[in-house]
Amino acid sequence: MKLATFNVNSIRKRLPIVLQWLKRNTPDVLCLQETKVQDSEFPLSAFDESGYYVTFRGMKSYNGVAVLSLNAPKNVSYGFDDGGEPDEARLLRVTVDGITIVNTYVPQGASLDSPKYSYKLEWYKRLRAYFSKHLSITKPAIWCGDLNVAPESIDVDRPTTKLKHVCFHEDVRRVYHETVAWGFTDVFRKLHPDRLQYTFWDYRQPNTLIENRGWRVDHILATPLLAKKCVKAEVDIMPRNMENPSDHTVMWAEF
Repeated sequence: MKLATFNVNSIRKRLPIVLQWLKRNTPDVLCLQETKVQDSEFPLSAFDESGYYVTFRGMKSYNGVAVLSLNAPKNVSYGFDDGGEPDEARLLRVTVDGITIVNTYVPQGASLDSPKYSYKLEWYKRLRAYFSKHLSITKPAIWCGDLNVAPESIDVDRPTTKLKHVCFHEDVRRVYHETVAWGFTDVFRKLHPDRLQYTFWDYRQPNTLIENRGWRVDHILATPLLAKKCVKAEVDIMPRNMENPSDHTVMWAEF
């Protein structure tokens, strides 16, 4: 299986990039985040000739997740089911070819003193409980998406200046690692322990892509048996260099 993840920052704006990438790379599964469109306006017809099944859940202007798969998805589920806020536009679980895939768009957090940051920390704790409820470390599963955390210093440009950032603060990195410790392996880091590689370059600062001042916040993780079968894990920078790009690019892995 070849699986990719891409925060599109609006599926309607990035539709040409997504369709071109699919045609060129033909992954078995492409997980999208931040689609920014309510379900009634998702550009579903644009994928009619792509050969992909499209599963999605969104809302107007914000958030949104989707899974594109060559084979029909099974056991489709949206959001948390723990009695709290479902947050369906951030979490989508499907089974494709016998592999459970959890596609997540983790809250960004805004600022350390914001209720949104507290919500982000709690979201990770809920996600770990969700894994315990729905997954098994002895069965093949993939967790991927824009996780809004740079796990280690190598994963962000000038890390000492980012210690109070909501995507690198010690608290969010701790809850991230606690969630990973449920039973997942970061397949990119497994294959490339020392590679400096980013997946996001901020629009709001000039020349971040040219000067490679970015973040590795888009991840693909797998349960132990599946992680052992990961033979490739790469970042495709081409979508970030195309006309009208997302601020993220595509991360993919092959099992």
